Amino acid sequence: MATTNDIKNGTTLRLDGGVLWNVLEFQHVKPGKGGAFVRTKLKNVLTGKIVDKTFNAGSKVEFASVDRRDMEYLYHDGDSFIFMDTQTFDQIPVPESVVGDAQGFLLENTKVTVATNEGNPLYIEMPAAVELEITQTDPGVQGDRSTGGTKPATLQTGATIQVPLFVTTGERVKVDTRNGDYLGRVN
Repeated sequence: MATTNDIKNGTTLRLDGGVLWNVLEFQHVKPGKGGAFVRTKLKNVLTGKIVDKTFNAGSKVEFASVDRRDMEYLYHDGDSFIFMDTQTFDQIPVPESVVGDAQGFLLENTKVTVATNEGNPLYIEMPAAVELEITQTDPGVQGDRSTGGTKPATLQTGATIQVPLFVTTGERVKVDTRNGDYLGRVN
């Protein structure tokens, strides 16, 4: 057990009967009147929900140990994704629910960070951008528009993103893994 004075950005707390929360922001506040308190912005590790929570200064909180390791994506096996630790070569299955939307940008041999708590995978962190090939997109048709238009394109992973009209099938593009935005073509 530790106190709220030990809270830092990026730490993981175990609150409300074992639920894990990442600290996104914290602020120690000492008002002129009354006791000090710690204002935090927390993100639920499993659901991604973000909440604001206030603690009295010095109150007890439980820190959770989260092991973050660099891993390499190997393959998809039924309802799990198999990742290999690049240091020990141990392979761990990560459920589809934990991988979430990132599966649309995962290619074999992609390096990611996998966070685990007591051996259970919590979440994966993708690189900020990945390079993928477009397997299908319609030809761009120019028309009356005031700005550059976009069209849907299917990537080699099966995900669909919006790309500019000049992009064609077979080209490699850079994609932002956080929101699926097109970032540019790759030579």
